Amino acid sequence: MSNREPPVRPGLARPTRILLTLAAAGGACWTVWAGRSILGPLVLAAALIIIALPARRPLDRRGAPSWVGTLVVVVIAWGILMVLGVLVLLALGQFGSILVTYAGQLEESAETLEQFFRGLGFSNVTIDEVAGTIQPSTLLTTVFNAGTQLLGLGTAVFFVFAYVMFLGMDAARWQNPPKELAEANSRRLHAFNQFTAGTNRYFLVNSIFGLIVAVIDGLALWVLGVPGPFVWAVLAFVTNYIPNIGFVLGVVPPVVLAVAVGGWGLGLLVLAIYCVVNVTLQVLIQPRFVGETVRLSVTLTFASVVLWTTLLGAVGSLLAVPLTLFARFLVIGGDPGSRFAHWISGDDGSGEAPALSDGPRSPD
Repeated sequence: MSNREPPVRPGLARPTRILLTLAAAGGACWTVWAGRSILGPLVLAAALIIIALPARRPLDRRGAPSWVGTLVVVVIAWGILMVLGVLVLLALGQFGSILVTYAGQLEESAETLEQFFRGLGFSNVTIDEVAGTIQPSTLLTTVFNAGTQLLGLGTAVFFVFAYVMFLGMDAARWQNPPKELAEANSRRLHAFNQFTAGTNRYFLVNSIFGLIVAVIDGLALWVLGVPGPFVWAVLAFVTNYIPNIGFVLGVVPPVVLAVAVGGWGLGLLVLAIYCVVNVTLQVLIQPRFVGETVRLSVTLTFASVVLWTTLLGAVGSLLAVPLTLFARFLVIGGDPGSRFAHWISGDDGSGEAPALSDGPRSPD
């Protein structure tokens, strides 16, 4: 009788690997959540640098000094941040003024909403929760809290500006890695270039379509006489960066205000205009320009919004898609044997990196 032990089957270790992977993912999520006050500004700064980075390429081709390209990238990123900050502050200020002016109409709308839900047989607790969300006192508290958080972001804003400067200095190194490093890590570098190019195109397309949606929605609200069209235009622009649920976040406030000042007819008209504009541009047209670059499944996109919002707050919701693309790059970006992982995430593999020029190649 042989005393040899039977060989260990590789498949027996798979549950352990799965558990270790889940534990590592949970630990990483907890680390991001615990350090969100530091990682949030860093993520925002990185996104701004990716947006501004193409501006230095013409300068590099013309032989301009490296510091000139870095200065241009940093100034553009700072400019984008300041413009967005001013727009949000102006919108919050006007929103607070609207709530004070139309407090009476909003209270009447809350009472009408209560009667409507009672007619449908909802409990008093549910009615109070739903109607209370459009009470002027509740909305003013929300605006005050948002303003307080913005004022408390002084340190975070400082970190964003500092991170932008430092990341802008390092951007030139990322674009021109040493030849030996590029040859030995061609797949990983190709995946990183795909990530930056896809993220840049995502922001560009979303910004263009968000601006178009904001202008159309703002003009429509202005023509209909809904108070604060600038506020709702800014909201439509910002929420355009939030996949799946951004439309809902952008349409509810103006519809509620339209009902308060003009009745259900005006509210339904505003809802219809938003649906036509947003469905046409964001659902039918916009994915044609950004879909092939991002290549994320609908389910993964929605889950990413929930996950990154939980971990990083508002910054996570606005940058959910780029953050998911970056996570995919870190986990499976340079692995030639990860075709199934790419496919299940929504990537059909059409942008796969070329084969390594030297060194052993992993089996497909």
